[in-house]
Amino acid sequence: MRKRTLTRLWQVAGEGGGRPGDWWTVVVAGTSGIPDNEQVSDLPRRAVTRSAKLASLPLGFAGRAALGVGKRTLGKPAELVALEIQQRTAEQLFKVLGELKGGAMKLGQMLSIFEAALPPEIAGPYRATLTRLQEAAPPLPAAAVHKVLAEGLGEDWRERFEVFDDRPAAAASIGQVHQAVWKDGRRVAVKVQYPGAGKALISDFNQLARLGKLFAVLMPGMDIKPMLAELKERVTEELDYTIEAESQRAFAEAYADDPDFHVPAVIAQSGDVLVTEWIDGTPLSKVISDGTREERDHAALLYCRFLLSGPKRSGMLHGDPHPGNFRILEDGRLGVMDFGAVDRIPGGFQRRLGLLLRIGTMAEIEEVEQALRDEAFIREDVEIDAESLQAFLAPITEPFVTETFAFTREWLRMMTARVTDLRPTNVVRQLNLPPEYVIIHRVLSAGTGVLCQLECEIPARAEVLRWIPGFAEDEVAPSDEHDELTA
Repeated sequence: MRKRTLTRLWQVAGEGGGRPGDWWTVVVAGTSGIPDNEQVSDLPRRAVTRSAKLASLPLGFAGRAALGVGKRTLGKPAELVALEIQQRTAEQLFKVLGELKGGAMKLGQMLSIFEAALPPEIAGPYRATLTRLQEAAPPLPAAAVHKVLAEGLGEDWRERFEVFDDRPAAAASIGQVHQAVWKDGRRVAVKVQYPGAGKALISDFNQLARLGKLFAVLMPGMDIKPMLAELKERVTEELDYTIEAESQRAFAEAYADDPDFHVPAVIAQSGDVLVTEWIDGTPLSKVISDGTREERDHAALLYCRFLLSGPKRSGMLHGDPHPGNFRILEDGRLGVMDFGAVDRIPGGFQRRLGLLLRIGTMAEIEEVEQALRDEAFIREDVEIDAESLQAFLAPITEPFVTETFAFTREWLRMMTARVTDLRPTNVVRQLNLPPEYVIIHRVLSAGTGVLCQLECEIPARAEVLRWIPGFAEDEVAPSDEHDELTA
């Protein structure tokens, strides 16, 4: 055992060496005893340990960038130096986020979806590494898995199974899945939560949420605190497998005997263990990498249809749309897994959402601005340039205007550049994200990223018209009584 000392460091970016308000990242100070032979499969739970690992990401990049400057000074081509830095950064990103699991792992999964937004000349080094985060992580040891099973299902847990495979079939941010055969002969997926995952998830979220001060500088139109509070509440719900089981049962009932979708039934749930039916199929990530154009279009249409139809059919939105949660079954249906993150969408709110999806198609920009103000996307004290707002929204809402739309990496890169351009003149800096739209925004943006990874062409407008009330201009608003019944 030896000590590693962490020093408080400030990384300031900006011309002239940095000024108050410039971009900054904090590394938490402290001292922690960590075994030299720390196992990758152990879930790090000490806040300082996890903070140190998170801190290594920006520090590692800074070190590699400095090394790159030296190499360029010595005559190595800038393109080769940049490629080397990107490859090493991708490797470190997977290693650190994969080891940490928890909130950091979840962040990595989100990043993997948006690799399609990277410019083509740098996307390669990140693509394979980040995509691995969608379905893979270092496993929990069998002894630790058995302990969780005994705590959840009882000391006689083995009697519930004919067969239980100690090797995990999949690992994710807060738990891993084992294949087994239930006592009645059914093949099942056994989801086991990592010991200490709750503390790790909240600790990671709090650590990452400290960057909220950064958003206050970059996005002056956004009210950060309530947005983060809402996101934290939803993330915390993912730790409760009782809630997940209830959500999955509701989805399974809503999509029972559906020709397009299959939601596996819940077999048992207790404590940090969730047992559901096993489903085989081709992972959506495999369709992204190897699928034909026809296969990708088919998968994309079902993927889009499921995400959009959820609120109308079940009253809930599937809140974790990364490809690892979807399979194309042998009969062509889309299998859907992991209902830990859901957002409950009442009927009246569905119509408000439909109106917002339609705003980019409105002819009068004054109507667009008022709709955004009504939903607090533009805060009361914020002034905004109407022409700039219209120019910003038009290409973003294009998929909902044309009969079919081709989702491509090039289009996503263009949209990402528009959204992330933080010059003072960019209207996006004046926009807000209301708390009730946090998960919806996450699903729409991440879902769009997956569609662009699929490089597909689908009738997205028709799907929105079919499933989202309020999008069609001639729809009649619901009564207050209906809203109360669906709330």
